Amino acid sequence: MPDFHFGGGIMTDKNAAAQSSGNSQMLSERSNIICFRNKTQELVTTALMIALTYVATWLINVRLPFVGSGGLIHLGNVPLFIAAILFGKKTGALAGGIGMGLFDLLSGWTAWAPFTFVIVGAMGFVVGWFAEKRPIRNVHVNDAVSMLIALAIKIVGYYFAEVILYGNWITPVGSIPGNVLQVGTAMVIALAVLPLLRRVSRRAYVIPA
Repeated sequence: MPDFHFGGGIMTDKNAAAQSSGNSQMLSERSNIICFRNKTQELVTTALMIALTYVATWLINVRLPFVGSGGLIHLGNVPLFIAAILFGKKTGALAGGIGMGLFDLLSGWTAWAPFTFVIVGAMGFVVGWFAEKRPIRNVHVNDAVSMLIALAIKIVGYYFAEVILYGNWITPVGSIPGNVLQVGTAMVIALAVLPLLRRVSRRAYVIPA
């Protein structure tokens, strides 16, 4: 298992000494993200999250009878949100942009791939930024607000993407319910599993103070 530590924010002398001696990780007072000790860990974990995002998008998806292109419901947003919240904005952006962009390229949605890379990458970046900076003290509210902003990015981004691709300002409105359902489902799942993932991460990687 990769060796991570929780990073950012203020460290006590005890935590700093533990870190400098090559021991495990410390938990920031403000940030709950897991930081990487070297580039290899970062590359391996980011590649894993890209793969999980792609697989969740490809393996579990349902086409709904909505007007426009928003009727594709998939679970790719779940690993995207988890990647961003646990590992930060860089991993979140790459997992979302590349993972779902690859799905578009390999599944007959090729024209959408550039839009997906930018839109979903922005979603992962914003959610990861909230996880790193934690502007809202309550971590659960912070997570929920970040995902709601990601939903807004998806709705607005894909609306204009459809306008560009189809040259119609009305039809893309029919995609909005599907996008809301897709991201809303992912939010519920992510918010349900994140407390468990955080507890497991703390027990596995953080040295008690």
